[in-house]
Amino acid sequence: MQRIRPRLPAEWEHQAGVMLTWPHDATDWVDNLDRVRPVFAAIGAAISHREDLLSVVPNADERRVVEQVLARAGADMRRCRFAIAPSDDTWARDHGPIGTLDDRQATLNDFRFNAWGGKFDAARDDAINARLQADGAFPGCVMTRRELVLEGGAIETDGCGTLLATRRSVIDPARNPDLSVDDIERLLGDWLGIERFLWLDHGALQGDDTDSHIDTLVRFADAGTLLYVTAPAGDVDHAGLEAMAAQLKTFRAVSGRPYRLLPLPFPGDHRADDGRRLPASYANFLVTNGHLLVPTYRHANDAVACDILQSLFPDRTVVGIDCTPLVWGLGAIHCVTQQQPRVGTCNMV
Repeated sequence: MQRIRPRLPAEWEHQAGVMLTWPHDATDWVDNLDRVRPVFAAIGAAISHREDLLSVVPNADERRVVEQVLARAGADMRRCRFAIAPSDDTWARDHGPIGTLDDRQATLNDFRFNAWGGKFDAARDDAINARLQADGAFPGCVMTRRELVLEGGAIETDGCGTLLATRRSVIDPARNPDLSVDDIERLLGDWLGIERFLWLDHGALQGDDTDSHIDTLVRFADAGTLLYVTAPAGDVDHAGLEAMAAQLKTFRAVSGRPYRLLPLPFPGDHRADDGRRLPASYANFLVTNGHLLVPTYRHANDAVACDILQSLFPDRTVVGIDCTPLVWGLGAIHCVTQQQPRVGTCNMV
C-alpha cells in the first residue's frame, strides 16, 4: 500500500478547534491572575464564537473559575470544552500537539517539549498531550509521540510544504543535541510533509526567551506574502530585524517568485517593573475560522497593525485584544493557543 504523505496545513485553513492552557496559582502567573485571566477569557470567548475551545485546567475547582470568567466574557459556552491536566505554564503553542492532515485523518504530533532548551521546568507540560488523548479530548484523531524537541511557535508554514523558521530555535544542541540539520529536515519531511526549508539566520526581539520563535518575527498571510516585524532606527532590535528583512528578500515562494514582503509597525518599547524589555509583537496573531485575533499594546500603532491585517484577511473579522498583561509573561495570543485541523470526524470535545 502506498504511504500517504502528511501535510502541515496553513493556519488559515479550516480548524476543528483551539487549545488554551489556562494560568493558575501554581504557575508564574500566581501574582497576576486577576490581570491575565481576563486576557485569556477574551481570547477564549472570541474563539468560541466560531469554533470549539478546549480549555486545559489543573483541577475541577479551576474549571469552575474558568467557566465563570469565560461566561462573563461572553463566550459561547456550548462550544467550550474542558480537560483536566497538570501544567507548568500556559504556552499551548509550544506544548500542544501539532496537527497534520492526509487523505483520511488528522494526526496530532506530540513533539517533546523541554521549555526552550531546558530553561524552565517542563515535565508536566510535556505530558499534557498524552493525558488529554487518554481522556478522549481528541476523538477521531490519531496521536503519535515524536522523539524530537519542537515547539509550535518555532515553525510557520504556507500549507504547501514550506517551513519557515529561525535556525537557532530548532537546530539547537539544547533541544536536539544528537541531530544534524539534515537529520531534522528528514524527520520534519517524514512527519509534517515539509519539502522546502527556509532557515532565517537573523532576527530577534529583546526579552524573548524562546531563541527567536518565528511567530514573533515573520508570518505567512498567504502562500506568497510574508508579514515581518520592524523596529525604528536606534532601537535595540533594529539592526537584527533589518538583517532579517534583507534575508527575507532572498527567499522564494513555492511559485518561484520573490515573496511579497509587508512590514508590521513597531508596537512600542514595553518594560517590566525591573526594566527588562518585553517582546511585544503584532506578528503574534491567531487566525481562526472566522476571526483574526490581534494582540494590541495600548499604542498608537495598534490601529495601524489591525488595518494591515484586516486588508490581508478580508474574510475574517479582526478582533484586537489588549495583551499588555500577557506580554509580561513574554508572549501573546499565538503563544498561548494551538489550533487543530479539521478532517472527517476530528472534533475537539
